[in-house]
Amino acid sequence: MNVGDSCVESLWVKLKGVKNEGDIMLGVYYRPPSQVEEVDEAFFKQLTKLSKAQDLVVMGDFNYPDICWETNTARHRLSNKFLDCIGDNFLFQKVEKATRGEAVLDLVLTNREELVENLKVEDSIGDSDHEIIEFMILRKGRRETSTIEVMDFRKADFDKLRELVGKVPWEARLKGKTTEESWKYFKGTLLRAQKQTIPLCRKDRKYGKRPAWLNKEILHNLKIKKESHKKWKLGQITKDEYRQATRECRGKIRKAKAQNEIKLATGIKGNKKTFYKYIKSKRKTKDRVGPLLSEEGEAVTGNLEMAEMLNDFFVSVFTEKSGGVPNVVNTSRERVSLEDRIHKEQVKNHLGKLDVSKSPGPDEMHPRILKELIEEVSEPLAMIFEKSWQTGEIPEDWKRANIVPIYKKGNKNNPGNYRPVSLTSVPGKIMEQVIKEIICKHLEGNKVIGNSQHGFVKNKSCQTNLIAFFDKITSLVDKGEAVDVIYLDFSKAFDTVSHDILIDKLGKYNLDRATIRWVHNWLDNRSQRVVVNG
Repeated sequence: MNVGDSCVESLWVKLKGVKNEGDIMLGVYYRPPSQVEEVDEAFFKQLTKLSKAQDLVVMGDFNYPDICWETNTARHRLSNKFLDCIGDNFLFQKVEKATRGEAVLDLVLTNREELVENLKVEDSIGDSDHEIIEFMILRKGRRETSTIEVMDFRKADFDKLRELVGKVPWEARLKGKTTEESWKYFKGTLLRAQKQTIPLCRKDRKYGKRPAWLNKEILHNLKIKKESHKKWKLGQITKDEYRQATRECRGKIRKAKAQNEIKLATGIKGNKKTFYKYIKSKRKTKDRVGPLLSEEGEAVTGNLEMAEMLNDFFVSVFTEKSGGVPNVVNTSRERVSLEDRIHKEQVKNHLGKLDVSKSPGPDEMHPRILKELIEEVSEPLAMIFEKSWQTGEIPEDWKRANIVPIYKKGNKNNPGNYRPVSLTSVPGKIMEQVIKEIICKHLEGNKVIGNSQHGFVKNKSCQTNLIAFFDKITSLVDKGEAVDVIYLDFSKAFDTVSHDILIDKLGKYNLDRATIRWVHNWLDNRSQRVVVNG
């Protein structure tokens, strides 16, 4: 493929994608050690042009022996200019081992990190003093149009929804029903009302979505630009006047985009999701799981097969129960106080704190819906929660989870490099918080938690832990005493907690029988399904 600049020793070919596979620009480059700066600049222009247009992989002998790829630093000016080019074009350099002597001269660059995997530096061929570089190019599909439908909240009739749910006589409807029956009636009522008042749209639909930077002033300038174009075509204004209107509009758009990016960056602490959503929108491809490699070394690309592989791995790190469930009758007290009942206001408080940007669980109860109906649903939820606490019965929906695998680092074809994120029932999570408050109230009231514990304790954190630690260490050092410190980090600590030990401890701390029974049933017979590229 001809990309100009014949003075540059580079060869480019375009690998055409078939079906849903995207095109890949593949390049080979040789840079002589004595190459002049003008030729370097010509190659940089090639990289800049090609990396912005499509997926790119370029390899070759770049002859920059002074570059340290661990720190991305170099001693010479030309080498630093090359590093600047890589950084400006968001390119990734994949070779980590020396390819000639102690130097990394042969490089593999790509504008999409996950495109190049399984890179190895092997023995040389014949009399060559350069090592062989072997790698795989994982061809990804173009962004597929999602067939998944989600609620279009912009067109929702929330007033009608409140009217439909608000007229239900919940106390009469839930009376005499079990926890499971009460939950199913509540869920069915909400989903039917939701279907009548909120239309659906495709998950990745972009039509009608206005960019955050597109404010009223920009819309006004776009209108002026459009009108100027019409006037220029009709001969009412000169071409220079039209160009001036275009320049002004373009300048304000650039300024608005820059201000929006600054706003996202400065507000990342309070709103990380919006920031990363913006970053994701700028990427050429959608983050997708896989392809994965099976134990036999075969590539697995089907969503169902990959979901099964990931599920097998996530299950493998779970600790099986060590024995029978402790007898809570002998290890806990009766629930004697009716002051600990779950009240409507308590549920309303939790509903008000819901993050409406979060995803629903398998029960399809969206946090946006629950928050919009805070006055209408807090009473029936309080009744269901109280019934669940009294009887220990947990609705099946609350014990199901959709597991979304999130890529962490390393090879994307290794199931161990994905972190499971569990999407569970939102009402179930609220009930979980209510039970947590009950347990914490008991533990704090009976002074069970020691002052040395900082994790998961109200008004304490990693910072308070460090302050207490350094205070202890410095006081010992001031006294001239020797100090030995052992740092421990438990691998997959939260995934491997023994349920039996947990239940046993709750009983020994004299927690009431109803709460222990609820916790036991909450942990027992849970199920999950892994959702891949859904």
